Amino acid sequence: MADELRTTLERVGERFNLGEYEIEAYLAVLEHGELTASEIADGTEIPQPRVYDTVRSLSDRGLVELRESRPMKVVAVDPDDAFGNVKQSLDDLVSELEARYTAPARDTEAVSLVKSRSTILRYIEEIIDDAEYELVLSLTPDLLRRFRDDLAAAIDDGVSIDLLVTPASRAPDPEEFDYLEIATVARARRGITTPVLAVADGNYSIYATQDALRDDRDRYGVIFNRSALGFLVSGFFGTVLWTTAETLVADGKRRPFPRRYASIRRAVKDVREFDGPFYASVTGRDVETGDPVLVEGEVETTTFEETEEVASLRLETEEGILEVGGLVASLEDVEAQEIILGRDGIPDRDQFE
Repeated sequence: MADELRTTLERVGERFNLGEYEIEAYLAVLEHGELTASEIADGTEIPQPRVYDTVRSLSDRGLVELRESRPMKVVAVDPDDAFGNVKQSLDDLVSELEARYTAPARDTEAVSLVKSRSTILRYIEEIIDDAEYELVLSLTPDLLRRFRDDLAAAIDDGVSIDLLVTPASRAPDPEEFDYLEIATVARARRGITTPVLAVADGNYSIYATQDALRDDRDRYGVIFNRSALGFLVSGFFGTVLWTTAETLVADGKRRPFPRRYASIRRAVKDVREFDGPFYASVTGRDVETGDPVLVEGEVETTTFEETEEVASLRLETEEGILEVGGLVASLEDVEAQEIILGRDGIPDRDQFE
């Protein structure tokens, strides 16, 4: 049985282990039925020198036929024929693998390096689904379309989403793409050097280079699996990436108060944007003793630098005035780990449990 399972797994892998260029070429040929190599290069982002290797790889997998005419024609094979020999075996494979599967225990402070493109994509999807109230992402346009439904569902659930799309030259036009369906604020940043990342509630996060999603085995992604170290990724996003991007759309007014925050910067920006009094309930640590604290009071003033390197809240509490900073704060009195802002008095934390 083990040998049969391995053989089935190898056969399925041969069909589905397609690179980015192979996928683009295959979909283009399927759509048109027949294309020349030049037509594939013109209709996709595959460089002309890579087209021939790409279509020959598809031919080796039995997904297309090559007709050695002048010019060479790439002809689509009926998908039912191309994948017919793996359809039933795939169902059998999943059943057999499920029978062998043992769910791994999640280490709440685990940090992992991954090189598999599919694993990186799976973690991005899991982080989006895991977000309860705050999500920051840096995605390519292709990933934006891939996770569009997941992001729309998060918005519908009341999650606040800061979305960065890169490179800006390939970002969908706001006149043609409804960013507010999937984000609270959307920005675009120039350059393919911008990493892909996602952070849920300032905690569970992933960081990867764009190269890691192009099947480059020498690249990698870093996953902070439900780890407090996620603030490193969130801080990098907020101070380096977000501040150097151009706004596409913004509509933070859609979210009602009280609001819940993992980021002091997001909380301070909302206080500065809206008129009227604000009241805060903050859980975190005393910066000198490290003891857990809950501080509540009216927001008296805020401190915020346009570079976003400095952001803090000054609260009038029953114990006096307290300064609240973000994660790893040292100048303020309290390191905030979670902030709830209300407009009509101290917010009730129970409604967020």
